[in-house]
Order: sequence, then structure tokens, then C-alpha cells
Amino acid sequence: MNLHATLLLFLAPLIVTIVHARLFADDFIRLPSEKSHSVGTRWAVLLAGSNGYWNYRHQSDVCHAYQLLKNGGIKDENIIVFMYDDIANNEENPRPGIIINHPDGDDVYHGVPKDYTGEDVTVDNFFAVLLGNKTAVKGGSGKVVNSGPNDHIFIYYSDHGGPGVLGMPTSPYLYANDLIDVLKKKHASGTYKSLVFYLEACESGSIFEGLLPQGLNIYATTASGPDESSWGTYCPGEHPSAPEEYDTCLGDLYSVAWMEDSEVHNLQTETIQQQYHLVKERTSNGNGNYGSHVMQFGDLQLSKEELYLYLGTNPANENFTYINSNSLRSSSKAVNQRDADLLHFWHKYQKAPEGSARKIESRKQFAEAMAHRMHVDSSIKLLGKVLFGIEKGPEVLNEVRPAGQPLVDDWDCLKTFVRTFETHCGSLSQYGMKHMRSIANFCNAGITKEQMMEASSQACPTFPSNSWSSLGNGFSA
Repeated sequence: MNLHATLLLFLAPLIVTIVHARLFADDFIRLPSEKSHSVGTRWAVLLAGSNGYWNYRHQSDVCHAYQLLKNGGIKDENIIVFMYDDIANNEENPRPGIIINHPDGDDVYHGVPKDYTGEDVTVDNFFAVLLGNKTAVKGGSGKVVNSGPNDHIFIYYSDHGGPGVLGMPTSPYLYANDLIDVLKKKHASGTYKSLVFYLEACESGSIFEGLLPQGLNIYATTASGPDESSWGTYCPGEHPSAPEEYDTCLGDLYSVAWMEDSEVHNLQTETIQQQYHLVKERTSNGNGNYGSHVMQFGDLQLSKEELYLYLGTNPANENFTYINSNSLRSSSKAVNQRDADLLHFWHKYQKAPEGSARKIESRKQFAEAMAHRMHVDSSIKLLGKVLFGIEKGPEVLNEVRPAGQPLVDDWDCLKTFVRTFETHCGSLSQYGMKHMRSIANFCNAGITKEQMMEASSQACPTFPSNSWSSLGNGFSA
């Protein structure tokens, strides 16, 4: 053995030790300011799926999210915003041209791109934008997620929801199986490195449970479990309350939790997982009556990544350190998302002068909303009894599948049954989405299309005249 070979043999263990130590130092000792920023392009899709002033909070959430991303250095060309845009200049808005997401908050509406507004806020446009398919987009700015294999995508969706479905200001609504199919197509196209999805809606856990597979490099969190409501916050009468002049909730509990957390931490050092736990704690609100259980799905290892990969980072926060305790204030009370419209109409009625047109209008709005709710609830209950009998009907309506299973096996059946119900009984609307599980259970129990049609005609012999029941905008499915 020559001298060089002897020296190499002698030094090999030392070289390995030095290399390992260097790798360890790079991974664990590197300072935040030394971290590489050579990530791919950050893309964001922000969607508020409702309209109407009583749903103020959804567009407020999305506008706040835009400001957060903008302050994080993400360019407008890479942020795509869907919002109906009927809030800021609504005659009900006490501060015309301004939207706030916190009782003491600044205007979050200024500068927000109007990519897709009004009737352009559709499921088809959302899917086309996500897939980067410019030719499939109808209306709007035409901006799409033109991402590449090294890019990071953030999706934030705030709206009403129900088991297996998310609301839209237009018809049809967004169904879980269609969303998952689009996410799979996006992954198959090889046009992103990783994708994070934050979802605010009632029963939002049902959108991913049993449906979102691992291996797509997608991590999702939801405001609630698959069988519970999410909650509005900064509402009239709660603490902290919306300013006196507001008759509506300013935000949603899960949404303001992740955004307000992002504003008080250095996102170069805070991980998605750390934020998840803080948001989960705040959203549960320490009280099962006024909170929900935040959940996570998909490739959970992505949660170990720092938030700046998706949200950017605000230079003003570079000296902030992560504190492993929740400094975010929780609400003493929150409002069930589905009751936020009633809260708006009620406060509007209470504050209106006696005998005024506003008093009369708000009383009518409240009464019509309540009548619609009672009609939908009673129609679904009667439908269950017609199909399964007086005793078994309620049991089938309320059945919840074991954890890990999707809402329904045959999604086409669910959509067909929704259309059948609405043909005879009127629109489910944002409130009636709560009954999607019951309708899915009809499919799971083997009810045929003919049986559903006959039972619906018996449950609703006349079509309701209530404006909430109108099918003027089309079917929900």
C-alpha cells in the first residue's frame, strides 16, 4: 500500500465526521437571516365564496389575507383573488369603500386585485385558474396560476359549507370530489413543488376526509371537523365586538387566528405546524359551545416547513421570535356561521327607528330567513320518513360514517339527489347545505333516483314562494 492510500485510509473517518458535522450545522444552527431564499415562485389563490352584506366576513377575510401576502413580498401578478365585491360600497356598509377584519383594524380593501368578481366567481373559473388553463377561464382578469415544478402554491378559501360541499355566490356549488380531482390533475401536471390549502367553512373537514391521498405534496388544514360548524368572530354583542355602527361579523374565528398569528411572528422561523397548533387552540376557544376543531390532512410532513415558503415574510417582523404559547386573544363568544345572517337582520331591526322602512325591511328579511330554514328542515325530515319510515327515518338522516371514510361513495348520486330535492322543494341555499349528509345517506342506503323523485314530490307538493328558495341562480349541483 503506497503512502497516499495509507493517508486516505487514515483520514477517511475524520473527513466523514467533518462532513456530517457541517450538514448538521447547516440544518440546525443556521440563523434565520442566513436561510436560503432561493425558493421557486410563490403563488396564492384567495377565494371568498359568498355574497350579501350579512356575509361581510368572508370577503373581509380574503382582503386581509391579500394584505398579509402583499406585505410578505408576494407580487400582485402571483396573487389571484376571487370575491363578489359587493361589500365595500354596499349601502349597508357604515364606512363606504372600506372593509375591516378586526374591531380596531385598518382598511384591508385598498389595493386588492379585482381578478374575478360578481358572476365570474364560479367553480369552473376557480378550477381553471388553479390548473393554469387560461383558455377555460370565462371573464375576469384572465390571471391563472402559471406555476412551475419548483413553485409553492397557497390556497385560502373562506365561505359557508356543508358536508362534502363549499358554497359559491353562483351556481353550482363546489363539491369535494371535484376539488380533489382538480388537485390530482395539478399534481400530475408537475407544476408545483408543494401546495398548502387553508379552508374556512362549516363541516370543512369533510372536504378532505377520506378523499385527499398522501403523495400529492399537498397539506391542508380546515376550520372545523367533518360534522361541525365553523364560527364567525368580532360580531355584534360578543367580546371583542364589532364597532357599534356594524350589524355584522367582521371575520371568522379560524381565519383571523391564522392571519393574526402570521402578523406577530417571523415567518422565516415559524413553521406551518407551529401555527397549526396555535390556531387549533384559539379556534377551539376553550369552549365546545363556541368553537370548532381545526384539522389537518394530506402530506403532514410539509407542516415542518417554514411559513415564509407560502406566505412570504414581512421585513418588519424579522426580529420577532416564536413563543410557544398562544398570545392571540380568544373570543368570549363566537357566532355559528349559519346564524350570522340572522344576527345581522336582528341587530339591523333592533337599531332601526320605529316605523322606518329599514325597520320593516329588516323584520321581513329575518322572517323570510326563518321561514326558509323551517321549510328546508321540515322537508328533509319528512323526506326521511317517506323513504325509511317514521322510526328509521331520523336514524338515517343523522348517521355519520366512521372517521376516515368519505361522505358518500357515489358523488353523482348525491348531485342528482340534490337537484331532485331542489326541483320540488326549492333551493337548499347556504343554510340548507347542512343537510348534505342526510342526502348523501340516501345514496349510501341505495335509494334510487325514482324513489327520490317520488318522495320529494310527496314532501313538497307545492314549490315554496320564499325568495331564499328561488332557483333563479340555478341548482346547487
